[in-house]
Amino acid sequence: MLTKEELPACPVATTVQLIGNKWKLLILRNLLDRPWRFNELKKDLDGISQKVLTDSLRSMESDGIITRTVYPEVPPRVEYRLSDLGESMRSILESMKAWGIYYQESVKNDSL
Repeated sequence: MLTKEELPACPVATTVQLIGNKWKLLILRNLLDRPWRFNELKKDLDGISQKVLTDSLRSMESDGIITRTVYPEVPPRVEYRLSDLGESMRSILESMKAWGIYYQESVKNDSL
């Protein structure tokens, strides 16, 4: 997690710093529905590299937004899910989805 000194003064900037890139938002979108395994996320997020996915997951885990669970199986199974803190972002992401739908419909209606 970021220290108090590392946090921006602006709360909006804090949120953007934590989830403000394309891949983190799409990872969160997926994790809203259920836990996901690394390879599932990699396949679903068209265009993401293994390095970017790994770095994004590590960053979100470090920030306390997601949890990583390793199951003692052979081969090992690892699942990512939203933490309680990550769950608190549900309303933000649902609002973004609703606005995206509104915008898509507005563009579609304007082009007729």
